[in-house]
Parts: sequence; C-alpha cells; structure tokens
Amino acid sequence: MADQRKRSWAEPYKIKMVEPVRMISREEREKAIKEAGYNTFLLRSRDVYIDLLTDSGTSAMSDRQWAGMMMGDEAYAGSENFYHLEEAIQKYYGYKYMVPTHQGRAAEHIISQLMINEGDCVPGNMYFTTTKLHQELAGGTFVDVIIDEAHDPENEHPFKANVDLTKLEDLIKEKGQDKIPYVSIATSVNMAGGQPISMANLKEVRKLTNKYDIPIIHDMTRVAENAYFIKQRENGYEDTPIKDIVREICSLTDGATMSAKKDALVNIGGFLALNDQELFRKAQNMVVVYEGLHTYGGMAGRDMEALAIGITESVDEDHIRARVGQVQYLGEKLLDMSIPVVRPIGSHGVFLNAKKILPHLTQDELPAQTLAAELYLDAGIRSMERGVVSAGRNPETGKHNYPALELIRLTIPRRVYTQAHMDVVAESVEAVYQQREDITGLAFDYEPEYLRFFQSRFKKL
Repeated sequence: MADQRKRSWAEPYKIKMVEPVRMISREEREKAIKEAGYNTFLLRSRDVYIDLLTDSGTSAMSDRQWAGMMMGDEAYAGSENFYHLEEAIQKYYGYKYMVPTHQGRAAEHIISQLMINEGDCVPGNMYFTTTKLHQELAGGTFVDVIIDEAHDPENEHPFKANVDLTKLEDLIKEKGQDKIPYVSIATSVNMAGGQPISMANLKEVRKLTNKYDIPIIHDMTRVAENAYFIKQRENGYEDTPIKDIVREICSLTDGATMSAKKDALVNIGGFLALNDQELFRKAQNMVVVYEGLHTYGGMAGRDMEALAIGITESVDEDHIRARVGQVQYLGEKLLDMSIPVVRPIGSHGVFLNAKKILPHLTQDELPAQTLAAELYLDAGIRSMERGVVSAGRNPETGKHNYPALELIRLTIPRRVYTQAHMDVVAESVEAVYQQREDITGLAFDYEPEYLRFFQSRFKKL
C-alpha cells in the first residue's frame, strides 16, 4: 500500500536576491510604536521585523517581471507595454476595454463618478474602505447585502462572500432599479476575512441583475484567490484550471476595478475594465484629467509590462496553490494554538478575532487597534486593524460605526516570506494571547476626516 502520510511541501520558487531585515530591541519598539501614535501604518519600515501590514504592492516580482521592466517603452502616447497589458486583460479576464490607472482606488473613483448620482444606493457583498468612500463622495450610499454568516467570525460557511439574494431584491424593490446604478461584487472579500463568493451564487446574482437591467461591477483585486477556493470547495470545478475559473467569474460581470498590487504581483498599478463602449469612452476621458494619458494612466511603461506578465503568473496553478497554502499554514498553526481567528481561513491573510481575544475591552477602547500595537511590541510584527477604526463614522450622525467584526489582519505578501517566518508570527500571537488579560485599550488622539485608519494617532488609556 502506498504511503498515505501527509507530505511537506515547499514554495515553488528559488530565492536569488535577499533584503536584510532586523529585529530591534523591545525598548526601541516601545519608542517606535509610541512615536507612531500606536498606529502601525505610521511605523517606519526599517523598524519592522516581519511586515504583514498588507499584501498590496508588497509582493516579490519574478525574474520574468524584472526582465520585462527592462523592456519599458516610456513613450508618452501609445506605449507598446499598454498594448501588451490590454492583450493580457482580454485573454485572461475577457473584458473588452481597459483604462490603466496608478492603482485600484483611482479606478474606483472613475467608475463612481461616472455611474453614481446623488441619492443612489450601491448594494455590495460587504464594504471595502476606499470603495465605499468613493461611492459616498459621488453621492451614493453603500448597502451591505452579504449573507449573515459573513458577520460571524466562527461560522464555517465555505463561501461567506455570497450575496443574500433576498436582501438584494428587496433593496431593488424598495429603492427602484433606477436608483441602483450597479451591484458591487468583490471576489475574496477583504473585510470578511478574505472569504470567497461561489460561482453558483454569482450566477444567481447575474440572473437577478439581468431581470432588473442592473450592471455588476467587479472588485477583482483577488479574483485568482477566489478562483482557487471555487476549485477546492465547489462541486463541478475540481478539475477546472484556475485560469478558466477566473475567466468565468469575469464573464458574469459587466466591468471591474483592479488593484493590480495584489493578485497581479506588482508593486504599483491598476486598471478599470469595461464591456460597454460608451462608458469606456467616458472613462478614457476622465483618466486624462485625473491620472494621465489613456495609454499609461499613471503607470510607467515598465510597470505596465510587469503587470502584463504578473497577470499570467497569477493564474499559474503552482503559484496560487502555494500562495493560499502559506496563509492556510499560518491559520492552521493558530487554530492548533486555540487562537480565535476568522474561520474558514481566508485567501490573503489570517484575521484575529480581537473581540474574542480582548473581551474586556469595549469597541470604544479599540481592541483591534490595541492588539495590532501589542503584536508589534512583542516581536516587531506589523499587522493592521480591521474593525471600528476602519469602519469610520456615520456621515449623518458623526458617531462611530460599530461593525460586528473587530479584527486584526495578518496579511501575507506573495513570494516574500518563508514558512519559518510564519512560525515566528504564530509564536508571537500565542505569546500576546497568553498575556491578553493585562492589555489595556486605546483612545483617539488625532483623527483625519477620511480613511482615518491610515493616519489616526492614538493614546493609551
């Protein structure tokens, strides 16, 4: 009989360049986090040992991407790299038209300004910070129509990014289809813990939106990771290549915003993809005003070339298996340590349940922000808050929004860290967890008007 023992696996790449990192002393970390106002975004990267703040623009590019950057055509108009990028988007995602942008939030701005009118409602499967803000600045209101299971960190639903079809149709009937400019569908929903939407649910959403003649705009930042979960969890897709699942997901939507700094393995870049030619022409005109000419849109030619190659690499079976596999590895270690985390483990990071870890702190005492600061103090690990600070304030009342999920995100950059780094992270989380009862909360000391989690400063209670 063949040996059925679970075998170890390794990353599907070799390391040919290293960037030194250092662990500063506990005293130095205490000084650094205090000077940063207990906000991990305000730490200097030189003072961070393992940086899990975000997977946005922090991944390692491949030898082919670096070689591609040497072929940058830096012409102001008509760069060859633009056409290579356009071809890659049409081949792997299937959208007809593309407008390049410097990153994803620029695409969010353009589509929001073009499609949303004052008083509109934009339903979606859980908010994302920049997406929601751009919708609000355009005069719209985001309405969450995700399934209830997504707001429960302990629920094991395999597709917690699914849309509640009843919620969606009730909203359309209540507001009127003319007040719903589009439905915002994210793949691998960030704020839910990197949770996927199923193909079956997306098909039902498409059917419903067709009934009311409402478009779907796809936040496709982590579409390949969502496709991996469909392959792993959804009947009928076990033998389907990731690239084909990605293409099918996109075919069920009318357009997309893309922060290419995640799935597509580049340090800067994004785009707006559309199928409607009239809307595309308007977007082309807007990008000239806010970003740059329509054939570079805020990116250098070399960056567009790296992105075109990164799109191809993002749907490689070995790559995506190892990418999500490393996240799963860390998540399983933390579960074995009985650390409260969002389950199932998501695609781009492990989300610690700060409410459960620090039950003695109210949300007004900012448990997730506090926990992120404590993790840095313990071992120089930088993570980020995804709770009441990220949720911001109600624009009408000025009061805090209190989300059901109060989390910190251990976000894994692609192709950057080894399993040994994940072991160090797990041991640090366990150490903080063991001293959780001694941890005191934080309060706001400075708060900017928009996207406050980036620049707020806090003080110890």
